Amino acid sequence: MVATPAWPPRSLPRLFVEAALSEGAAVSVEGSGANYLANVLRLKAGDALLLFNGRDGEWLARIVEPGRKRVTLTIAQATREQETVPDLWLAFAPIKKGRVDWLVEKAVELGVARLLPVITERTIVRDLNLERMRSHIVEAAEQCGRTALATIEAPARFGDWLAARPAGRTLYFADETGGPPFGEAIRPGPATILVGPEGGFTPDEAARVRAAPGAVPVSLGPRILRAETAALAAVTAWMATAGDW
Repeated sequence: MVATPAWPPRSLPRLFVEAALSEGAAVSVEGSGANYLANVLRLKAGDALLLFNGRDGEWLARIVEPGRKRVTLTIAQATREQETVPDLWLAFAPIKKGRVDWLVEKAVELGVARLLPVITERTIVRDLNLERMRSHIVEAAEQCGRTALATIEAPARFGDWLAARPAGRTLYFADETGGPPFGEAIRPGPATILVGPEGGFTPDEAARVRAAPGAVPVSLGPRILRAETAALAAVTAWMATAGDW
């Protein structure tokens, strides 16, 4: 007996929309989304694609009325339920443009739920274009099949962020001075990973993190890692041990 191919095929285009999604609903896509569907992908009436909005899971939709500035679709059926996201936050010192874009994109692909830029004393980049960051989050979610969108907060100063940190959440501190291997220190439950700037934390900052409730200093191995590499290595180790891998 010939196997029936999975439907819908995973090769269909995926698009994030703000609209609520339910069977039979009509959805309009305008602006850059319409341009992508009509002019880049050149989709026609009857063509299928996958939609998600970060709340209602993933849905199969078909184009009813194509157009360069506005595309109308109808929702056919649900294809996946809303994912349960591992409760992992990534706190990081902003780094140079291009590298921070890559960091955000890969953190989303790995499954991080929340991104927290933290301004330390040695942080060189003090401003982030949050709209650009959110665009990278959406694009990464479209590409990697996520149905939930990671959130990104406005940059906060190190002292303010540390003082406002919620209780009951383990803080894994990538400590350049050493600590137990990260894989051996991971505990179950909500977690935040904190990674410093390109120049590292100052001694005072490192001491304040170590003294914070729930903080666990950890080592990321014998080699010196760039800031973005350290962040993604830590996320990978956590996801493999306590996440959904």
